[in-house]
Amino acid sequence: MNIKNIFQRKYIKATKYVAVGLFFVIWVVFLDFHNFKNQVKYKMKIKDLEEQKSYYLGKIKEDSIRLHELNTNDENLEKYAREKYYMKKKGEEIFLVENDKK
Repeated sequence: MNIKNIFQRKYIKATKYVAVGLFFVIWVVFLDFHNFKNQVKYKMKIKDLEEQKSYYLGKIKEDSIRLHELNTNDENLEKYAREKYYMKKKGEEIFLVENDKK
């Protein structure tokens, strides 16, 4: 065996490993169901869902505080009913003033 023949065999073996490695990388990045594009989409969706979760947790906290105020104080309940549902006592008149913003 001469040196040239040994070098060619090692080159062929190395080329096989590089080809298999390259095929694996291409498969994982582009062809697999959990490829890079889908992973990016999933991460963006998770981020959006976490933002929605924090928003709704904040709303739940605000609403539970408001509900506690309405259940514990009759004045707050009356104020809420007047503001939200325009309820009135007998003999009262309600005037709604609207601001025209242009």
